[in-house]
Amino acid sequence: MGNKTWEKQIAYLGPEASFTYLATKGLFPNERLIPYTTIPECIEAVSKDAVDFAVVPVENALEGSVPLTVDYLFHEVNLYVVGEVLSKIQQHLMVNKAQRDNWQSIEGIYSHPHALAQCHKYLFYRFSGVTLHQYSSTAAAAKLVADNPDRCIAAIGNVSSAEKYGLEIVEHNIHDFHFNHTRFFVLSKQNLRLSIENSQGNSKTTFMLTLPTDESGTLHQVLSVFAWRKLNLSKIESRPLKTGLGHYFFIIDIVADENEPMMKGALEELASLGCTVKSLGTYYTYLTPE
Repeated sequence: MGNKTWEKQIAYLGPEASFTYLATKGLFPNERLIPYTTIPECIEAVSKDAVDFAVVPVENALEGSVPLTVDYLFHEVNLYVVGEVLSKIQQHLMVNKAQRDNWQSIEGIYSHPHALAQCHKYLFYRFSGVTLHQYSSTAAAAKLVADNPDRCIAAIGNVSSAEKYGLEIVEHNIHDFHFNHTRFFVLSKQNLRLSIENSQGNSKTTFMLTLPTDESGTLHQVLSVFAWRKLNLSKIESRPLKTGLGHYFFIIDIVADENEPMMKGALEELASLGCTVKSLGTYYTYLTPE
């Protein structure tokens, strides 16, 4: 395998067996997958041509957007979304096998902040008073537990991370709601579209938009640009511009191709209103095999 010539190199939020790894492996089963410790490191890897693509989480059905991903794409880099992956998320409580008989007395629980939040009710009622520790990823938390057999601690993560690091799952499916999915962006420096079979639904385009003023009715004008053209918005969300209280940019997902005449007309009208629009491109959605 050391002599294999890889066609593409893909950065992902690691380590191996993280949810992002599973999403990346599902979409790119035959490419070289390279783990990075943080979301900014993944994004910078593709921005600086160290890899061809990067896969990062952008939104969870329970916890909403991943602010670090959204803000970094707006403020720090000029990249395009060339695909998105939807993955079903199942969270489990796992301990080192040396502590399997002591797990009800665990002294600390480690996981990614979103994973901890997704299991809030379970943790509150089952382990109230136990310290929760935020970690860079669920798989990194699992590795920490594996590396410390003498400590009575637990991680929250997926089955693959338990198998990868030899942990014992002591409680299954501890997330608060059944419909728990995470959306991942596939990022590239090139405005292209992944040519992979089995895409789901229609194409989607993501805009990052700033309003010309904060006068009354400005946002209504912007929404009307899409409404009268019957362009369906699947998401709109505001994020701080980091220039002062009350200053925001908007991330908007439109179920349409940016090359369609109506979309081109919408961009022209937004420009005439004084809006600044940063397009992340048009892409298709893929599902991670369960």
